[in-house]
Amino acid sequence: MAYSFPTTPPEDLRIAVEAQCLLHKQTEWRLLTGGRTNISWLVNENSDALVVKLYCRSTLNPLFPNDAFAEASLLHHLSPDGLAPRFVETLQTAHGTCNVYSYIPGQIWLTGTKRVADLMHCLHHTDAPSGLRSTANGSAELTLETYRILSLCTHTKGVADLEPSNVVPKSEKLSLLHNDIVPANLICSNNMLHLIDWQCPSQGDACLDLAVFLSPAMQLIYRGSPLTSQEVSEFLQAYGDPDVVTRYLNLAPHFHWRMAAYCLWQMEQGQSDYEEGLKLEVQALRRAQS
Repeated sequence: MAYSFPTTPPEDLRIAVEAQCLLHKQTEWRLLTGGRTNISWLVNENSDALVVKLYCRSTLNPLFPNDAFAEASLLHHLSPDGLAPRFVETLQTAHGTCNVYSYIPGQIWLTGTKRVADLMHCLHHTDAPSGLRSTANGSAELTLETYRILSLCTHTKGVADLEPSNVVPKSEKLSLLHNDIVPANLICSNNMLHLIDWQCPSQGDACLDLAVFLSPAMQLIYRGSPLTSQEVSEFLQAYGDPDVVTRYLNLAPHFHWRMAAYCLWQMEQGQSDYEEGLKLEVQALRRAQS
């Protein structure tokens, strides 16, 4: 569920950030919109714009963890490559953990799946830092994860009955994964794409990143409409790794089933906008099995 917090940051939080990051007391703070889990402010310090992200401590998301320290680690690791914002500081405050990092001005991605495929291919061929969590790999682990999500729901029969039957083994090739590549986390700036919101990274099967981006529910929630079949085809062709693409297509029923379970969980948390997403995922699951 979305984290509710005042538009103006608490005074003690502001003082702590200004002291730790050597900011002027007259620095302007402005609430950033778009996040569904944490709260972020844009802080303008002369010509250097920073983001102060305060992490919600009550978030227990079964698919997208909210790990401030994992995000700090990835920003450290990826900043030199331009794949992520430049890391500045981590602070512990009375309100929770904060990360401070550079602000990337630009627009949220809406069109052009080839650019996203190129960025994702680059990410998946970037060395991962040590200490990352592992994510579900292969149909058996995806099945276990989906049932774990369903165990958190009350009315599960309609989704549980859709369990795919095809078996796909684990991948021996592990990649650095963002795990939440949705339009809101793709920023177009100076003819480049950048990834933000790194709070749930992992090392695992590259197909997981493909699945979240291609998910009709995630595209509906963050872009307003699912990708067209042409956009999906252009993405898969541009990704540039036929083995990963073939593996993704074999796993697609499992990914859509998992996302359907996640949409059901979100609906039971009061997020009614996931109802249409659930329907789209069920339709996509059936197409993938046909």
